[in-house]
Amino acid sequence: MKKIKLLIPFFLGCAFSFFGQSNRLVLAQGDAAMANKDWYSAAQSYNRLYYRDSSEISLQYKFAEASRLNFDIDIALRLYYRVASVDNGKKYPLTFYWIGQLLKSKGQYKDAKKWFTKFSKIKKKNNKIDFNYYIKKSLLEIEACDLAQLLIKSPTTSKIEHLDTTINSKVSEYAAFEKDSTLYFSSLKNSAKKDENDVSFNKIYKSEIKMTKWQKVKALDTNINATYLHNANTCFSNDYKQMIVSRCKAKNASEYICELYASNYVNNKWQPLERMPEPINLKGVNTSQPSFGMMNDNEVLFFASNRAGGEGNLDIWYSIKNSDGTYNTPINAGKKVNTPDDEITPWYVNERNTLYFSSTYHKGLGGFDIFKSEFKDSVFLEPQNAGYPINSSYNDIYYSVNKSRDRAYLSSNRVGSYFENKLNCCNDIYRFTIEPLSLPPLPIDTMEMVRGQMKLLVPLTLYFHNDEPNPKTKNITTTKNYETTYNEYKVLVPQYVAEFPKGLEGEMKEKATNRVENFFADSVDAGMDDLKRFSDLLVKVLKNRETVKITMKGYCSPLASTDYNINLAKRRISSLRNYFTETKDGFFVKYFNNETPGEGKIIFEDVEIGELVASKVSDDLKDKRNSVYNPAAASERKIQIIAVSFGN
Repeated sequence: MKKIKLLIPFFLGCAFSFFGQSNRLVLAQGDAAMANKDWYSAAQSYNRLYYRDSSEISLQYKFAEASRLNFDIDIALRLYYRVASVDNGKKYPLTFYWIGQLLKSKGQYKDAKKWFTKFSKIKKKNNKIDFNYYIKKSLLEIEACDLAQLLIKSPTTSKIEHLDTTINSKVSEYAAFEKDSTLYFSSLKNSAKKDENDVSFNKIYKSEIKMTKWQKVKALDTNINATYLHNANTCFSNDYKQMIVSRCKAKNASEYICELYASNYVNNKWQPLERMPEPINLKGVNTSQPSFGMMNDNEVLFFASNRAGGEGNLDIWYSIKNSDGTYNTPINAGKKVNTPDDEITPWYVNERNTLYFSSTYHKGLGGFDIFKSEFKDSVFLEPQNAGYPINSSYNDIYYSVNKSRDRAYLSSNRVGSYFENKLNCCNDIYRFTIEPLSLPPLPIDTMEMVRGQMKLLVPLTLYFHNDEPNPKTKNITTTKNYETTYNEYKVLVPQYVAEFPKGLEGEMKEKATNRVENFFADSVDAGMDDLKRFSDLLVKVLKNRETVKITMKGYCSPLASTDYNINLAKRRISSLRNYFTETKDGFFVKYFNNETPGEGKIIFEDVEIGELVASKVSDDLKDKRNSVYNPAAASERKIQIIAVSFGN
């Protein structure tokens, strides 16, 4: 008991110190850390304030931002959800976008797509952020979420091997390539010295492969690994007479300025590295991640740089090496490869005339994905995703191919990578077998992708206002098409916004309003968007002369008798048939049950329809707030395309 009493003054002293600092000072410390891109310190400061008062929405948002950038994904998600539940995109519209990104990084593509769609429909402008960039990016992410699900269903390789602890450690290993039975890579391992931000210095290491086993890892000598600089991303010229390395200094807590250094192999020894002159390095410009390739019989040095003349942030550049060892003015790899985001870690495969690189902008599975772009007629073509499981929902970078051209390497912080304190904090090196480059590339089945996209849209759900279309009748058909009923439904949004929150006050009223707005955005509008997308894809399949069976089902909320509901559900399905009859100037009509050989065909199939099972929604006609205007009730007034199948 005495020991406990002795500890009390200590804890009281800690508490006094903790609360002694003013909230304003702690907030200033957090904001300063954010400005220095020290995400960890910022998150710590905001966490202290959040512990004192978790109700302040501006603090919730700042804490979410710092947590996201600090790879605390689950914390960031919880905070963003709290902001969204009250703000609903009004003051902090990027909340929707970042929820989408975080869900995508967790591989939850369907949920991520909903949030990207929600963000893409925001109309307001914000002078503090490049809103057009985020809107355009969100539209790409919507497609990327569909693509990711398709890629996962069609893996490009059977196995990705995680290299063992001889190579990988609890810190980052990356930029690996295999040359002459030796693996070269970069790492923070075994580094006693720290930089000004208390970060270990990167070094370049190598490990020989003997009897399929990795030998003890050795750091390259001090001619290559400078003592008080970060050394990384080594590469060798085709004749193995020149080595190029990135050397970097910290710009702030998270960013570095790198330059390229070269060493020549003279008298069986690598000479001390020397900084490469202009036009390769430019003062104050980040130039990093070198690799060599052969283009049009010229040896070419590729690298990533944020120099002027690019598309934004880090771009892929290349410079032709002259016979005297000098380098020409670097050329930007072009707008199809480079984007407003970062394009990094180039690797050129000579046998395929193809550039491999990583990007966060092109459509991928999450984080950095690896892409490939063929060099043809002096330009790089539209990049293609390298596929799953080469890519994951995390960062996948530094693609490289071994000398025998049957195995490739990459670096990733995917699930399974080693870490010390934080999951997915650090990159490890992985490898996998590839089709020998001596063989021609496999053809791509583009129609398989189209069919897959249609299946991803199913179940496709469409919603109706109460007793629509053609209320108070027992007809089983209607002359309206679904798009007409949708447009009429949208006109009623202000009425729903007024009726459902009625009688509520303060935050409860705000949340009820948000529920209505979210239902129309996330369900009603999303359903119409999906139907239009489904129709666009259906055109492509029919032009490919395929038979498509579309299976539909109707549901109703319990506001009338079962017999009446069955007829209402049939009218609603009739409106969907009318949509396919009238949309695209009647394009689909000729395919309805078409029996002409060699042409496409649409078969419509209905399954049982009627009232939802065990509905908890009010069926009291006098209680319209709950039976009509409640989003829970509205979500039951629907029909679905529940299946789509294909044949010849």
